[in-house]
Amino acid sequence: MRAVVQRVKRAQVDIDGQTVGKIGRGLVILLGVGHDDAEAEVERLWGKIARLRIFEDADGKTNLSLADVDGEVLIVSQFTLFASCKKGNRPSFTQAGAPDEANRLYELFVERARRDVPHVETGRFGAQMDVSLVNDGPFTLWLDTDTL
Repeated sequence: MRAVVQRVKRAQVDIDGQTVGKIGRGLVILLGVGHDDAEAEVERLWGKIARLRIFEDADGKTNLSLADVDGEVLIVSQFTLFASCKKGNRPSFTQAGAPDEANRLYELFVERARRDVPHVETGRFGAQMDVSLVNDGPFTLWLDTDTL
């Protein structure tokens, strides 16, 4: 499983001109599911994200977690995180999870996040989405369960 995690001041996701998810201060998580991923990766990845100390304390140091700042979360599925550009100029997505299984694990990840965070919003799996955000910092991390 792979995630791009962005600390944001605010973010939203729109589908066909309608806002389907909107948050204030917190994290946008672009989530990709690989073909070898399972429930263990959901737990490992969410556990790491939930405990990341990437919010600033009163001294301006990144010492606070999502829970410490009562942060919100927007989770957006993004299979393109498993793109390979090794051959040619057109990305290959053969390492991305099969849609049914990827959707199941995406939903499981959302469910897991909702156990810890009162305000979790999502996009829609497989939809064409417009994601807008104000990146705070900017602060962006790339996480891969293969290297956690």
